[in-house]
Amino acid sequence: MAFLEIQGLKKVFPGTGSRPDTVVFEEVSFQIDKGQFVCMIGHSGCGKTTILNALAGLEKPSDGVIVMDGREVSGPSLDRGVVFQSHALMPWLSVTSNVAFGVRSRWPQWSREKVRAHCREYIEMVGLSGAEDKKPSELSGGMKQRVGIARAFAIRPKMLLLDEPFGALDALTRGTIQDELVKIVRATQQTVFMITHDVDEAILLADRIVLMSSGPRAVIAEIVENTMSRDRTRESMHHDPQYYRIRNHLIDFLVKRSRACQDPAVRTAHDSRRPPAVRPGLDDAAAPEPIVQAAARVANLR
Repeated sequence: MAFLEIQGLKKVFPGTGSRPDTVVFEEVSFQIDKGQFVCMIGHSGCGKTTILNALAGLEKPSDGVIVMDGREVSGPSLDRGVVFQSHALMPWLSVTSNVAFGVRSRWPQWSREKVRAHCREYIEMVGLSGAEDKKPSELSGGMKQRVGIARAFAIRPKMLLLDEPFGALDALTRGTIQDELVKIVRATQQTVFMITHDVDEAILLADRIVLMSSGPRAVIAEIVENTMSRDRTRESMHHDPQYYRIRNHLIDFLVKRSRACQDPAVRTAHDSRRPPAVRPGLDDAAAPEPIVQAAARVANLR
């Protein structure tokens, strides 16, 4: 069994009055191995954040099951650290105190000195040495997100969940924090599930990229294997010939193919419980793309 198993996940928002129920996504099934970094990409409204919240135990799915490390996910747990789109810091606490809040919850028996030393380790890890006593109002947006990352890593979770944590940052700050995240994940061998709209961010960070079709009734269309070397960097990865094959494949999906699953005939041909794994960086010609094939068949029949 994989470290994380998601089987048949579905989310329905009840309608009101004459409005029908809204099926946001259905039959979402995939796995994450221990130490893997997995990104999910899809258009707004396909339920990405709802899936992440279900993994965090913050939202209950309408159907399906999530099992992490042999135990079903039924609510929030310190085994899963979350970094939200907004920094979600407590404004009245210092950087150290914000990080320490989670640490004390994880290890209530620790002394004040041990908690502070542990927090300092992770504050240094995200490059915030010297800012330990500052309040969030004294920090830039990028620094606030670094505190959120330090807080999530400091509790040493079995899995880290990232909900577009760099979406509101400028390009330079975003790139710097991406580099820090890469170093930390490689050093800690952390298992990560991340939502992003940034194709290049996904290629840099992820071992596998889960592609969601457009909503409503979104499904997993395919899972892209990142065939580039794991020691890739922002500065070097665009020199790798595989980079453009992977990037073009992802953009082509987002621009053209993400809506294909909304066609009933295509949905019938696509087994969303067993989404295909494709390797556009190595074998484009051989990569199975049932959504595209099914869409072509449907078009020919018409």
